[in-house]
Amino acid sequence: MPRLSQLSRSVEDRVVLVTGAASGMGRATAHLFADEGARVAVTDLTEEGVEKVVGEIRESGGNAHGWVLDVSSLERIHQVVDEIASVLGEIDILVNNAGIAIPASLEQPDDEYEATWQRTFDVLLTAQVRLVRACLPQLSRKGEGRIINIASTEGLGASAGNGPYAAAKHGVIGLTRSMAMDLGSKGVTVNCICPGPILTGMTQAIPEAMREKFARRRVPLRRYGQPEEVAHATLSLALPASSYLNGVVLPVDGGLTIQNT
Repeated sequence: MPRLSQLSRSVEDRVVLVTGAASGMGRATAHLFADEGARVAVTDLTEEGVEKVVGEIRESGGNAHGWVLDVSSLERIHQVVDEIASVLGEIDILVNNAGIAIPASLEQPDDEYEATWQRTFDVLLTAQVRLVRACLPQLSRKGEGRIINIASTEGLGASAGNGPYAAAKHGVIGLTRSMAMDLGSKGVTVNCICPGPILTGMTQAIPEAMREKFARRRVPLRRYGQPEEVAHATLSLALPASSYLNGVVLPVDGGLTIQNT
């Protein structure tokens, strides 16, 4: 009897571009894709951070090259996307992971609040549109492209003093759904991950006692997540076999968003 399963769960030899890949969830994602045989384009703001991750991946036997990329620069986005194609091959998977978190109060002076709002949207939302548009000719060439946008559980709710960030992450979810509609006919799927409390550089600054208290009170699993746990969800949405997942908004949050008590 022939095998029932026909769809591949391998990303071997696929070219994946990961933004914000020098630390946290981006670093874990770059490592995981490399472990699974993908050719990984590691991008981030600093040469030191990029080279460190590329070195780690190569020492583990993976295939990675690095590029310094400020995702708020449209010109640099196009340069890097073109260079990736010439070095690694045309891009099959885009992981829009680059992020920042700048607290903001509605009572701040106009110039401070406006600067935070603009920078937050430039990095968290506008950059994702620009990267998708720059990569689209490559992603759509075989009708199998994968786009995974990283949002946040802040895109499903909100916290005080976090308006620009929450608004931008809500925007990422809306953008994901819109692009899923626009690109489905090209065979390109667009999905979104909403990480909850994850142990990254951003959250390490929170005192451990406060993290533990938050996890006990708000997360059914009673702990913060690990970057690799988010990376595995990202990988799942990028698999060739995930060809009928489109416009999905997937919380990776230990159950935070379902808890009512």
